[in-house]
Amino acid sequence: MSSQPNLTPKERFIAALEHRPIIGRVPHFELVFFLTMEAFGKVHPTHRHYAQWDQMSEDERILHRSEMADIYIMTAERYEHDAIFIHPNPTSMDETQRLIDLIRQRTGDRYFLMMHGDATYSIPDGNTMEEWSVWLYENLDKVKAKADRMVDEQLERGRILQQHGGLDGFALCSDYCFNNGPFLRPAMFREVVTPYLTRLIAGQREMGFYVIKHTDGNIMPILDQLVEARPHALHSLDPQGGIDIAEVKRLYGDQVALIGNVNCGLLSTGTDEEVVESARYALKHGMPGGGYVFATSNCIYTGMPLARYDLMLDVWRREGNYTEADWQ
Repeated sequence: MSSQPNLTPKERFIAALEHRPIIGRVPHFELVFFLTMEAFGKVHPTHRHYAQWDQMSEDERILHRSEMADIYIMTAERYEHDAIFIHPNPTSMDETQRLIDLIRQRTGDRYFLMMHGDATYSIPDGNTMEEWSVWLYENLDKVKAKADRMVDEQLERGRILQQHGGLDGFALCSDYCFNNGPFLRPAMFREVVTPYLTRLIAGQREMGFYVIKHTDGNIMPILDQLVEARPHALHSLDPQGGIDIAEVKRLYGDQVALIGNVNCGLLSTGTDEEVVESARYALKHGMPGGGYVFATSNCIYTGMPLARYDLMLDVWRREGNYTEADWQ
């Protein structure tokens, strides 16, 4: 226990994913921190348009890559993130590997580094939702065959990244649920998502990656299936979808780590008192027994007042600390 305060951010993050004791601050990260212009005067990497990337000189590309890596690192340092979720832009495998290498060269093994790695069906785009639903119910065999292919392709990308090195895990960011429940009824979800999610996670874990499953909304009708797929953690435990972290912790806190539950809606439109209460509630019910990472219920998105994120972090710094007594 005496060595716990000296853990690196990456080690603390992994300790939470593995339900191991931590002395000191509860780990923290955000899936995306979009307010880089306000915080650093720099455009977020995903907000950059690289239509002319192929026309750029290599010197110009180097400058862009360097600044993108710096933005991720500056965000982690200023806001005490234990993990960095990268959004490669451009998205080619070679550019992804270059971004991973740049961050590792500048930070060593200090931060847990992850990226998107899902390959399962998500809620379809509103413009194609009806057409997609008809296709699903009329072509179930084709739907399943495509699901298998998507998983195969993602696992192949995972193998390439595994061989390259530097990446610690994946966040699986296919959204399944609205605030009132899953897009697919649980029985259909079990047919066309759960087996493929389970195979994807098993393959990624076998390669040595940690796996976090993200979905917003009301996950309660499919929560058992998400846990059954064996991710290391669930994100984002959305209170706007009626998710009570205390109940999820009671049901499955010994089987899967939990990330999130601070109400994003309140950070945008609530009072300061409501923000503080939401942060306290997440800490109070997420921390006991470990297996918790403090975060919002989505991300720090464009338009959110940065001062509200600072307020949330003030609560975390004061009240989100483990002592040895917590583990006795």
